[in-house]
Amino acid sequence: MASATDHASFLPPVLTFLSAAVIGVPLVRLLGQSAVIGYLVAGVVIGPAGFSLIAEPETAASVAEIGVVLLLFIVGLELEISRLVSMRRDIFGLGAAQLALCSLVIAGAAFAYGLTPAAAGVVGIAIALSATAVALQLLEERGDLGSPYGGRSFAVLLFQDISVVAILALLPLLASAGATPKDGWLDEGLRSTGRAAVAVAGVVLVGRYGLNPFFRLLAAAGGREVMTAAALLVVLGTALVMEKAGLSMAMGAFLAGVMLAESNFRHQLEADIEPFRGMLLGLFFMSVGMSIDGGLLTNHWLALLAATMAAIAVKIALVAGLFRLFGSPWLDALRGAAVLAPAGEFAFVILPAAGDLRILASDVTRFCVALAALTMLVGPIAAKGLDALIARRPAEAEPPSDVGEAQESGDTRVLVVGFGRFGQILAQVLLAEGINITVIDKDVEQIRNATSFGFRIYYGDGTRLDVLRASGLAKAELICVCIDDAPAALKIVDMVHEEFPSVRTYVRAYDRTHAIELMNRDVDFQLRETVESALGFGRATLESLGLPADAAARRVEDVRKRDVARLVLQQAGAMPDGSGWLRGTPELRPEPLTAPKSPSRALSAETRGLIEPQPHESAARALEPEDAEPNA
Repeated sequence: MASATDHASFLPPVLTFLSAAVIGVPLVRLLGQSAVIGYLVAGVVIGPAGFSLIAEPETAASVAEIGVVLLLFIVGLELEISRLVSMRRDIFGLGAAQLALCSLVIAGAAFAYGLTPAAAGVVGIAIALSATAVALQLLEERGDLGSPYGGRSFAVLLFQDISVVAILALLPLLASAGATPKDGWLDEGLRSTGRAAVAVAGVVLVGRYGLNPFFRLLAAAGGREVMTAAALLVVLGTALVMEKAGLSMAMGAFLAGVMLAESNFRHQLEADIEPFRGMLLGLFFMSVGMSIDGGLLTNHWLALLAATMAAIAVKIALVAGLFRLFGSPWLDALRGAAVLAPAGEFAFVILPAAGDLRILASDVTRFCVALAALTMLVGPIAAKGLDALIARRPAEAEPPSDVGEAQESGDTRVLVVGFGRFGQILAQVLLAEGINITVIDKDVEQIRNATSFGFRIYYGDGTRLDVLRASGLAKAELICVCIDDAPAALKIVDMVHEEFPSVRTYVRAYDRTHAIELMNRDVDFQLRETVESALGFGRATLESLGLPADAAARRVEDVRKRDVARLVLQQAGAMPDGSGWLRGTPELRPEPLTAPKSPSRALSAETRGLIEPQPHESAARALEPEDAEPNA
């Protein structure tokens, strides 16, 4: 059993990391920079180059690698086939051209400074990659993620994320081949390739035929924490399988994400993984900051500064030219190039991996890691400065790109929470009009029922804010809450009003009390689930008893109006019996809208005992005026 001393020795590093993040990230955000820079700076401060508050940075780095694993899993979740097809020109055209051209130019410069071809190639690829977290943060801050150049930037990042998997997989093979061949290297390389192929095939087969039934079984059993544990099990399990096969853990996580990209559980999994990914990725960036060699910065600061500025300038020039070639105006091309200029997160994975495989010398690895970190520090600042300069000039008009059109045409207009009896009928109406909707439900059977409608269908708990965000509520016009759980519906309404004030709320009310609670929350529309069906039923009954159709319709409409008027009075505080409406009253008793012609009569002794008033109620009624009007 662990002693108190063991716990005490474990807590200080954890508190140091948390304190550095809590202090460093908000300070950097106040300066208008990305949170990634805050993590990097915090890592430098607490690492060997700063106050040396962490005794073993390598231990933190080994744990922080899980952040990269989870990041690649989420990248895989985003790779729906339909999305790839709509963005294929920018992904596989512009993305491939950017990575190839930047890698060749930077590798050429590294080769000119004396690196071997293999080492120069690794350095060129690592620096040519872009920081996904930094780029997306900058685009989100500008509000340009949906713009043509923002879409093209995202396509480049997407291609890079796909390519990283192949790059990481090829590194061991490149090390096995080596620059100086030795006996049996070809056989070893073939065996490594065979092991990797078998592992990938096994993971794909299990994922294709086993994961969805597995998650359906867990979802039917219930338990949110079990789904979270299962998601982590799948991600880390496939990562471990790939590592044992000689490939990277990141590749395993990526494969797991791709296999679940078309799953109905995709957004629930993303919401469950996101907190772990965010925390561990922040720890990863801090470990990168801690990995910067303070002595190297002191002794080679001029060379590092020159290399940093040169790398950023080269990438901006090359990427801007490619954006222009693919149809962007010059100002947008410069914006996109500046966003993509910093070296990517995976440079801190590729370079150390190449060093461990002896493709890069240790001093070259340290220099290049410091270079990549500095580009991430300087790049966003340069991007903001460049953006401030070019924002003063009018932007050139540009027709919407394929990416923008695809995004606009596919945007969800209505988010429907709950696909039971009520939600299914609502969906029929929206489907008939051709309106794009997204359906969320945590019932596995209802998810299966929704597959034939052609909607976007996500397994998830609609009462969770992260699930609503992941399902695209921020871009929707309206949310229809169709669940029969009154407290859960109220919770969703409160979250939507607080987090998404521009989204209109249409809610299914469970009963009269629930309807009043919804009216108190100023929903845009509420409807008690049985009102219209019961009124229609009553109209048909009147007609069957001989009443003309128009007279039956008028009678039903009169009842509807009086019922709504009473509901408004009850909400305002005027109860039918004269008492005030108290928030939190457990129930409202049904009261007739039309005064009865005679009192109720019991037809049996048992019934008489149930409905006749108690002695104290009889005494109270005896004191009432004889001409008192009945409740209405």
